[in-house]
Amino acid sequence: QVQLVESGGGLVQAGGSLRLSCAASGRPFINNYAEGWFRRTPGKEREFLAAISSNAYNTRYADSVKGRFTISRDNARNMVYLQMNSLKPEDTAVYYCAAAPVSTLTTVVVVSQLYDQWGQGTQVTVSS
Repeated sequence: QVQLVESGGGLVQAGGSLRLSCAASGRPFINNYAEGWFRRTPGKEREFLAAISSNAYNTRYADSVKGRFTISRDNARNMVYLQMNSLKPEDTAVYYCAAAPVSTLTTVVVVSQLYDQWGQGTQVTVSS
């Protein structure tokens, strides 16, 4: 059974930082899986934030977080991270990591429907 488990969420003041972690288990992690981070707030569609290729060579970011968030992965530890800096109240949401099977090590996936594994989410709250 494949599992993705997020951690690292919490309450932070505007301008602060958090690092989210996503632990993957139950599969050969480096086996052609791209990873991504998304978030959802009540009443809104799930929003793509960042994605990284299987070999970590390529990344993509949403305009809303570009320059503030950084996605990374440690395949040896089966971990994916999202470093979030300069947080704003509008970043308040439940954050999810996800994994998508890909055919090449350099493929980045930004479409949520292509992800077939999702974590349970971790709450991030940014106070003003």
